[in-house]
Amino acid sequence: MFKFVTIYRQVDDPNAIDQFFSETHLPLAEALSNLVKTEVSWVKGKPGGQSRFYLMYELYFDSQEAYQMAMLSEEGVELMKAIKPWGDEKILTWFYSETYED
Repeated sequence: MFKFVTIYRQVDDPNAIDQFFSETHLPLAEALSNLVKTEVSWVKGKPGGQSRFYLMYELYFDSQEAYQMAMLSEEGVELMKAIKPWGDEKILTWFYSETYED
């Protein structure tokens, strides 16, 4: 499988992230073609204390090609337009990776 991961950092106003995520990021991502499953994780901490991260959202696809097709679609372009300003502000980061399950 192949996944696209976005991670939001802790901010002074987590409600702003919650609102953007639930009203914009989530609906745009769930409209992507070829999407197999999603996972949302609210980060509760790290060993030794508080994490600098707040929320992680993972989108799973069958292959890198399926991911690329989804991101080149109208929905994929809209998703990237929506999250890019958050990345530019260093509030959100993203990456993609191959995954393996036993």
